[in-house]
Amino acid sequence: MSDASPGRPWYRELNRYHWFVFVVAALGWLFDTMDQQLFSLARTPAMRELLAPSPGELPAKEDVDFYGPLATSIFLVGWATGGIVFGILGDRIGRAKTMLWTILIYSLCTGLSAFSRNQWDFAFYRFITGLGVGGEFAVGVSLVAEVMPERARTMALGWLQALSAIGNVTAALISMGLGKAEHDGLFRDLYVFGYGPVTSWRVMFVVGTVPALLAIFVRWRLKEPERWQAAAAKSVLSGRLGSYGEMFGDPRWRRHALVGLGLAFAGVVGLWGIGFFSADLIRSVFRKQFEADGSLTPEQINGKLGIYAGVTFIMQNLGGFLGIYAFSKVTQRIGRRPAFAISFILAMLSTALVFRYLDEFKEVFWMIPLMGFCQLALFGGYAIYFPELFPTHLRSTGTSFCYNVGRLVAAAGPAVFGVLNKHVFADAAEPMRESGMAMCAIFLLGLLVLPFAPETQGKPLPE
Repeated sequence: MSDASPGRPWYRELNRYHWFVFVVAALGWLFDTMDQQLFSLARTPAMRELLAPSPGELPAKEDVDFYGPLATSIFLVGWATGGIVFGILGDRIGRAKTMLWTILIYSLCTGLSAFSRNQWDFAFYRFITGLGVGGEFAVGVSLVAEVMPERARTMALGWLQALSAIGNVTAALISMGLGKAEHDGLFRDLYVFGYGPVTSWRVMFVVGTVPALLAIFVRWRLKEPERWQAAAAKSVLSGRLGSYGEMFGDPRWRRHALVGLGLAFAGVVGLWGIGFFSADLIRSVFRKQFEADGSLTPEQINGKLGIYAGVTFIMQNLGGFLGIYAFSKVTQRIGRRPAFAISFILAMLSTALVFRYLDEFKEVFWMIPLMGFCQLALFGGYAIYFPELFPTHLRSTGTSFCYNVGRLVAAAGPAVFGVLNKHVFADAAEPMRESGMAMCAIFLLGLLVLPFAPETQGKPLPE
């Protein structure tokens, strides 16, 4: 039956093991996205501390605006590298085993970022964390796509991606709670030998080690999908599992891989090169207002900005949750390609709106959710569409190639954003506004790729 077939709700198709797989995969990706957003929220405070000439002094704003995006690019390179490596392993050694390793790497290595001493070791720790972060997506969506009943696949993958917004919101709540604690002076008398006073961004990364506990449940009960076991049995002698030679040697899979790469590149640059700098835009806009007021201490300003950044991410991801869910429903009705086309256009317009006009805190409550809805809807499409492009013995490799090579190329996006801030628009009152608007053109690339994309609505997974 096609995913648009009438009948009982999709979740009625699931048995207890289906639900177990869905929950484990959803939690793995949820915690993965929590780690991503902890970094986004901690990036600017970390750079302000690590780049300071001496404790208590403020570094040059242009240095913060440059090295923050640079660290993001390095994180994305690690993410892409890990995604490519673990994507291949997902096909060769299995989805469940690979998921176990990715969860352990991204959670335990997140804690290392709390021990950073300068911008370079901070970037290095984010790189090795990115190795695990990048690997989880491909094996997670491949696992769910192969285990779920055919009619439940589209909505299960859509919900898997939509629930990732809960991880983003969790990171925002952690940021707000720690920002409040810093504002109230709860860290004032706490010191770590060799690192000085405790600051909220370091605590954030310590909290990021908690997802390692999920690995216990992965190791305990999660089994390899029957589809993968059958493909592995057939391919064990031919070496076809996770083979890039096989993928690029076949014109059909090569075309699918390049199409997915183009779609992912546009969305990833749009989100990580522009959208996730919305918290930094908020900090820049409101820091000036707080400093002009003159009634707050630097510590209180940092605390309030931490809360504001947290609110921004909550609004962005509440919108994103609804956007991903909306994409799942719309794509069932009109197909994958039209749904992507609508999403790329809306993402471009909504992002330009935020970076051009957001100036008051009340606007965070409607502009930011609108942008999150439109930008993150694309990622719901990636979770649904990419596993449908490849056969079982190449599914994790192909999905990982689309998402993570796209991310590797897209790693230039935040660095370009930083260069635009520091050099091209340095004389503007708010360089981030001009940089964000200029980079919105990246969404047009996604539209240019769509004519070459195959329509997969209502078709079974390739074998």
